[in-house]
Amino acid sequence: MHTLLTSVIALGFAGMVAATPDLTTVGEGSYRYLFWQLYDARLASKDGTFSDYQQSRPLMLELTYKRDISKQEFIDATVEQWQRLGNSSKQQQQQWADTLDSLWRDVTEGDRLAALLTEQGQVQFYFNETDIGVVEDKDFAPAFFDIWLHPDTMAPKLRRQLISAE
Repeated sequence: MHTLLTSVIALGFAGMVAATPDLTTVGEGSYRYLFWQLYDARLASKDGTFSDYQQSRPLMLELTYKRDISKQEFIDATVEQWQRLGNSSKQQQQQWADTLDSLWRDVTEGDRLAALLTEQGQVQFYFNETDIGVVEDKDFAPAFFDIWLHPDTMAPKLRRQLISAE
């Protein structure tokens, strides 16, 4: 149960952004686990479409939380999803987790977090519209966004809603 809850929490990271490019919604939806709504999600790109991480830059994933979640739960769940998807090494996962530990915050109900994939391939994070830092490693972006957008995501219904797939 803890592993499943941890996986669910990892699927819930991002929010609204103040100083980002003018982006158009690709798709949006809510993520629920059993009876609980964990967050609302929105994916946005320059032209309102998503094809891949190269052509759809800038790309932003926003989430508005409906529950309190600790920073450590975020990190543990994110690493668990990377391990599950198998698209990054244990060394990369540990380096990224250390970076995220310095950037991320605990969230409470109503907090908004965002991850912006920039034109340069970096991921800029925002917390309640405040810039909280960047991950410059170009391998990080696809690994992070794959948690929601990879065909093998733990949340296939939300993926379809985000990328506006039927």
